[in-house]
Amino acid sequence: MPEFSILNLLQLVVGLGLLNVWLVRAGAATAYRGGEAKTLREEFRAYGLPDAAFYVVGALKIVAGVVLVAGLWMDLPVRLAAGTVALLMVGALAMHVKVGDPPKRSLPAALMLLMSGAIVWLT
Repeated sequence: MPEFSILNLLQLVVGLGLLNVWLVRAGAATAYRGGEAKTLREEFRAYGLPDAAFYVVGALKIVAGVVLVAGLWMDLPVRLAAGTVALLMVGALAMHVKVGDPPKRSLPAALMLLMSGAIVWLT
């Protein structure tokens, strides 16, 4: 078991958060979906993104989530995974602005951006 550190906690929170959103709650409505979307796929459509973007972003986030969690026990490119997540969160924030969402809907993306940035900085 890895020793407790802020870095490890951030990796766990970001990694499990990504996996939860993309593998467990992708089809569930939340208060944070962009536009009037009820699912992740609908959210990408609300942003005007092509269907391929849904699969590319999803794959990047799932792989990053696995790397961040598994990186607690193995020597994996955690910094690269966190940097990828940070860039994707900048894109997510831009999409929320694009569709005129209230700031509350951007809160999860903003928090993930801050935590991912902290992981990059701490590694």
